[in-house]
Amino acid sequence: MTEFQTYLADKKIDAEKFKKNEPEVYAEYETQFMQLHPNSFTAQKLFVINKIRRNYTLEEKPETETATKKPAAKPKMMARPRPKPKTS
Repeated sequence: MTEFQTYLADKKIDAEKFKKNEPEVYAEYETQFMQLHPNSFTAQKLFVINKIRRNYTLEEKPETETATKKPAAKPKMMARPRPKPKTS
């Protein structure tokens, strides 16, 4: 997996579908990505990335093990006793 494909997966974009359906755009963005820092690429292509994500959404695999686990119970905080007011 290339850095660009990993980047697309992080953005929840299916790189294979994107490359297959729009090879020219994919190649252009991959070239630009290799020349820029990922944050700069994201800043420049933010609205385009959102459009691509809607068209080529990455299918998430169901997590069977984590879905069946219950979250850990939070420890209960005990209240401190309030000091009695001084009477003189």
